[in-house]
Amino acid sequence: MILFIGGPEIVIVVLFIVIFFGSKKIPELAKGIGRAVREMQDASNEIKKEIKDSASKIKDDIEK
Repeated sequence: MILFIGGPEIVIVVLFIVIFFGSKKIPELAKGIGRAVREMQDASNEIKKEIKDSASKIKDDIEK
């Protein structure tokens, strides 16, 4: 589980990333991950909005 990752494991992962990708690629990699997370959040928010709109429309139809 990710909850059990400690300091030594994080250091090993960071070293692996630096060795595998190189220090010049890390900012680009982080930027790409950030964009992906933002797109997922936007999609999630859009789905939530559509569900709320549908629920309110159904509620309005029932009240009429």
